[in-house]
Amino acid sequence: MPNACPQRPSRPPLRSFSYGGGWQSTAALALAARGELDYRTFLMANVGDDSENPATLRYIERHAAPFARDHGLELVLLHKVMKRTGEVRTLYQDLTRPGSRSLRIPIRMSNGAPGTRSCTVEFKIKVIGQELLRRGATASAPATVGIGISLDEIHRANKRRCEPYERIEYPLLELGIRRNDCIRIIRNAGLPVPPKSACWFCPFQRAETWHERRRSQPELFNRACELEDLLNRRRDDLGKDHVFLTRFGRPLRQVIAEGVDTLPLDEFDTGCDSGWCMT
Repeated sequence: MPNACPQRPSRPPLRSFSYGGGWQSTAALALAARGELDYRTFLMANVGDDSENPATLRYIERHAAPFARDHGLELVLLHKVMKRTGEVRTLYQDLTRPGSRSLRIPIRMSNGAPGTRSCTVEFKIKVIGQELLRRGATASAPATVGIGISLDEIHRANKRRCEPYERIEYPLLELGIRRNDCIRIIRNAGLPVPPKSACWFCPFQRAETWHERRRSQPELFNRACELEDLLNRRRDDLGKDHVFLTRFGRPLRQVIAEGVDTLPLDEFDTGCDSGWCMT
């Protein structure tokens, strides 16, 4: 009998880390470079060069990406691509395109409660999921996805939507690492500490963050005010209540007044440090 064809060795399951560009995921990048975390691939779902905090994108270009290359790590920025047209679609484009009724971000209703949120699923989870599938992840051979949640945010663990072709890990929790530890790890790697990662118009930002944006990024702050105005003009056309980028039920330019410091009792500011926002 002829010899059977030799079987090709199966590829090891993909291990990737969800990179958000903030403290936790940059600390994970530094730990992987030292061989203390078993991840060689870092995937970032970039919701758009016109949507991400520009400071985060500059940090990745100037610091994180060169660091990854120097240490043999793969850091890949991914984008949402429309299946029918092949065009890249950003979150800001989705919110502002003519005729759009999209409110994918957790915009605040008139009572201060966040509205329906689909930005994370559509522009992060699905984008990275498509890349995992492209790289061979399946339900029978799921990819491992590391999420950068630190010990002081343990309440956020196990809230991430999990697809059949992926398995979620929280390596910073396993190492007992807190946010302040991340700063030390990043600096010990010779990297500057990155800015907080989030869309510049994210309604989950603290008043303190909005005040800082008005001081240091006035053009971006004004664009956020204009976005809020646009969404509310559309709400007027539909006969619906106004929505806001803060929980205070007033327009952003009124809440974050020039020359006024922070508002009290506004502690909720999550960002996208783990690459998945709050999911």
